[in-house]
Amino acid sequence: MQTIAVIDFETTGLGPGAGGRATEIAAVLVRGGEIVGSYQSLMNSGVWVPPFIEQLTGISNAMLAQAPDSARVMREVAEFTRGCPLVAHNASFDRGFWFHELERAGCERDSAHEFACTVLLARRLYPEAPNCKLGTLAQFHALPDMGRAHRALADAQTTAHLLLRMQADLAQRFARELGPLRVEHALLARLQRAAKTALQRCVSDYARPQLAARSSALAAN
Repeated sequence: MQTIAVIDFETTGLGPGAGGRATEIAAVLVRGGEIVGSYQSLMNSGVWVPPFIEQLTGISNAMLAQAPDSARVMREVAEFTRGCPLVAHNASFDRGFWFHELERAGCERDSAHEFACTVLLARRLYPEAPNCKLGTLAQFHALPDMGRAHRALADAQTTAHLLLRMQADLAQRFARELGPLRVEHALLARLQRAAKTALQRCVSDYARPQLAARSSALAAN
């Protein structure tokens, strides 16, 4: 059974290319329709947190002064998510920091660490939602309240609940096409790139060879 890691960063800026660094990371593990584990840590990158970021996140320079070194944190979270494909809300943001901070920590890339994005998926699955902000989608689906937004663990937990909702909705909506197959990361990665009008075809193209292989295996036995 596949385990997916949902990650979220808090940072000092919009991207590592503009000098932004991570100040906090969380990873939440999802398997078999439930949350099965989590990791969270502040991380001291040796950078200054601007006042507006401190106000937004509640993460202060004093807090980071007492936090573990960012390289140590990234090594820990890389081990925690080893072998897991990744999901994030607005994944292009988190992907940039993920690979940048891993490289700075001297960690080798895990080939399993491919990203799926719940923003891209929400645009295709929930066009009736007011927008695709995490807080809006949480209210739209009446997801559990995980606490203060713009803290890594709360946002990762909310995203994990959104992922579970998406998996359940996809399984129900495309039950005929999927049959006994689970909604796994590979399908999410395909759907996030599909046209809104081509979701059924995308699911069918994904499921058909897997169902055929399963039938052949059963026939061989």
